[in-house]
Amino acid sequence: MNVITAITTSTIPDPTPVVPAEAGGLLTVLNWASGIGLVLGVLGVIIVGIGMVIQLRRGEGGESIAKLGWVLMGCIIITGSSGIVRAFV
Repeated sequence: MNVITAITTSTIPDPTPVVPAEAGGLLTVLNWASGIGLVLGVLGVIIVGIGMVIQLRRGEGGESIAKLGWVLMGCIIITGSSGIVRAFV
């Protein structure tokens, strides 16, 4: 049997990750941090919206679109953080 046949017929292990019982407190802290981050993200969107209304009345309309983009990018990173970490670990 050649090397390529041995590689293709071998089984690739698929371990299932298990969270140890001692990590309960850490998971609680991570859940709180994620929740607080999302609440602050919603608050940031509201604040940017208020700023857009004020700037629109002044005639500066689209200058705060970049701020809205940064706030939304932060929200995306917060909500996708577990997937981002899983991709690198």
